[in-house]
Amino acid sequence: MNLVVCFKEVLVEDYLIERIRQEWSDVDIINVGQDRIAEVLLDADYFCGHAKVPVDWERIVQQGRLQWIQSSAAGMDWCLVPSVIDSDITITTASGVLADQVAEHTLGLIISWMRNLPTFLKEQHAKQTPDYRKFIRRPTRDLTNAVVGIVGFGGVGRRLAQVLAPFKLRIIATDLFPVAKPSYVAELWEADKLNDLLNQSDVVILCLPLNNVTKNLFDKNKFSQMRNNALFVNVARGQLVVTDDLIDALKSQLIAGAVMDVTSPEPLPPDNPLWDFANVIITPHVAGQFHRRFDNIVDIFTENIKRYKKGEKLINYLTPEGKKSGFPLRNASYPLWIDYNTK
Repeated sequence: MNLVVCFKEVLVEDYLIERIRQEWSDVDIINVGQDRIAEVLLDADYFCGHAKVPVDWERIVQQGRLQWIQSSAAGMDWCLVPSVIDSDITITTASGVLADQVAEHTLGLIISWMRNLPTFLKEQHAKQTPDYRKFIRRPTRDLTNAVVGIVGFGGVGRRLAQVLAPFKLRIIATDLFPVAKPSYVAELWEADKLNDLLNQSDVVILCLPLNNVTKNLFDKNKFSQMRNNALFVNVARGQLVVTDDLIDALKSQLIAGAVMDVTSPEPLPPDNPLWDFANVIITPHVAGQFHRRFDNIVDIFTENIKRYKKGEKLINYLTPEGKKSGFPLRNASYPLWIDYNTK
């Protein structure tokens, strides 16, 4: 039986492979980079990783060999094509594994925008600017007392709410499955109350998975529902947003600004107008960066290997409905990493 492992462009480090081997000694581990993953997956029985190149999923499903995918990513749009969704392939995700890092990065983006830090940094370093090192006072805003709307209340959304709660603000959220509302969240609504959230929020944060329902969800209609003093935040997937509509919303001042770690397309071309807005901050999809990132992926995988071998419920398991949604469901009676990892 073959277990294919592929986390990144290059081979996974030997010590991580050894950790996996200690838990699953009776499989042959095939360690590959992205340049070979599409080819090697055709002969895989199990896969732990994330394919960032096109893969012939139709053929893989037809062969009926692949039994389990343990994703090293939270977003599952890379493999959840219709044939995989309808298949018997067991899928577990990395949802919540990097929630701490994404929450920290999101907070950094929001505070940087609120306190106008890019302007001050420019005045410190850009010698060609008229205000070089004069440190003229600039307008700033407060996160304290703001209304923050979190769109998608899964692993990242919940962790983000925890991080934001001490700022003396009001948190509201929407989710497809609005259950287990924390005490520090004022409202947790059904997804169909998104417009109510947009109408009320000073900061709107996208934490949604990308699927057929959420793709291009934020278009000109959604931006028109937002307050004109609102900050738009995307740390989920670029394709949740119609980029041209976001540009128009910024130009027409439908919203006050935007910060984002993801874009569509990605990477964003150098001549895209989003780069030129003074009220926009863009980072290059680095919110989940973490020096122990792949150690954490192996943590959840090795725990799931133990469960898989014993026939126990897997962490972050995608039920048939979860496959369609693209994320593990909180009310599906399967353990979630964001809960399990705090025990």
